[in-house]
Amino acid sequence: AVAAAPALLPPPSRRRWTASKMAAAAATASLRVGDLVWGKLGRYPPWPGKIVNPPKDLKKPRGKKCFFVKFFGTEDHAWIKVDQLKSYHLHKEEMIKFTKGKRFQQAVDAVEEFIKSKVSALTSSEEKNKHISSEDKRHNSSTDISEHNTRKRGRPSKEDSLPEPSTVKRWDANPIAAYKWKPGSCSAIIQKLKTTAEEEAESTSIQAADSTATNANVIPTDKRIGFLGLGLMGSGIVANLLKMGHIVTVWNRTGEKCDPFLQEGAGLGRTPAEVVSTCDITLSCISDPKAAKDLVLGPSGVLQGIRPGKCYVDMSTLDPETSTEISQVITSRGGRYLEAPVSGNRQLSENGMLVILAAGDKALFDDCSSCFQAMGKKSFYLGEVGNASKMMLIVNMILGSFMASVAEGFTLAKIVSQSQDVLLYILSQGPLACAFLDQKCQSILQGSFKPDFLLKHIQKDLRLAIAMGDSVNHSTPVAAAANEVFKKAKTLDQSENDMSAVYLACNQRP
Repeated sequence: AVAAAPALLPPPSRRRWTASKMAAAAATASLRVGDLVWGKLGRYPPWPGKIVNPPKDLKKPRGKKCFFVKFFGTEDHAWIKVDQLKSYHLHKEEMIKFTKGKRFQQAVDAVEEFIKSKVSALTSSEEKNKHISSEDKRHNSSTDISEHNTRKRGRPSKEDSLPEPSTVKRWDANPIAAYKWKPGSCSAIIQKLKTTAEEEAESTSIQAADSTATNANVIPTDKRIGFLGLGLMGSGIVANLLKMGHIVTVWNRTGEKCDPFLQEGAGLGRTPAEVVSTCDITLSCISDPKAAKDLVLGPSGVLQGIRPGKCYVDMSTLDPETSTEISQVITSRGGRYLEAPVSGNRQLSENGMLVILAAGDKALFDDCSSCFQAMGKKSFYLGEVGNASKMMLIVNMILGSFMASVAEGFTLAKIVSQSQDVLLYILSQGPLACAFLDQKCQSILQGSFKPDFLLKHIQKDLRLAIAMGDSVNHSTPVAAAANEVFKKAKTLDQSENDMSAVYLACNQRP
């Protein structure tokens, strides 16, 4: 029996593995606010973040224990279940080994900068304490005790009210602390992190449900992707598809717009039909319903390239009737169809931060996963064809109405001799503060309306939204009023300028 006992023990390598797993499990079990972690959200790769206090008005999900995590290098916050969290330091080398990409490296650099600043603060404090002479300690001992007792009875001082995160404290004692950090770049992301690192509890970010902001880690599909239409939105989308490694063939009505993408490795299709016939999935982003129908039904159009198994994804903002009609002709040839209009503008398109609203063939939605991750930060599947078109029109109706109201407000401020700069500052400090407001107001103040979201397109969307309301006997008086102002702006030759040029229509005296 004595001789047999050693056989019951696992081999040394197994014992080390077990100990490692136990240490990792213990680290996960002891997570708390302030800890640095790797958080996994849905199907996306683990991302570095910090456990923070959620906004006061954000309820914690029911079910398994979870923490609210702020992800480094992005604007995302999310509730993450404990079983999807890992200690940052214990798993750092593992994660860096298997996850690559520019944005991922920026996130790691941001964590590095955060830790270095904390460790530097700790070291500075310790050095300062070391230089206090023993004589000074004896002289001040009674005073120190008195102050300590007073603080216990009252509110903590500002210095005492910001304890170091527990992860940073354990870092000095952790064996992985010996790992040599490579200096990171002082990017804008890191600078922003520095200014907000202690303000997570005041964050008002909405809980993310399907974030694709980690699109630097996209694994591109092996399917051949076609893209038709290289306007303001389409150009940014194609650039990101190529950047993330997709095989893309492009077509545009004016061929010279294809040249920059051919230099980046894209293929060229001579006609929409040729693109569809040579690609597995063809996406398009066209200006309006008429152009979208012509693209599909016209000579050498999409329909001529459709055969069983071919996939067509229309990312244009259309009325639901047009989208349904296109769906019917595509599927009648054995093709698969998905409507996927995008919410955003030129800048968001270039940055890969669009929001995709999709409806139709669910399997095709899944097949487009890597494409949507490359071009956007969130994608939503909304059911049957027509739903995404309806939702997109509502979103843009709100956007257009808001823009018209902002333009009207700035016009009134000018007329009653109030500073427009002060107005913008006041708005930026209140509940309306957002990047959209700041960008459009800056355009108004500078009198520069470089197109980011074409005025003619937002007017088209307002018109379609109003018609959608009329089709169900529902009036939309606010949108109708906004539409009239945008129509007036078009008569002032502002169609090809940014939507903020609607200010010129408001500012024109009768």
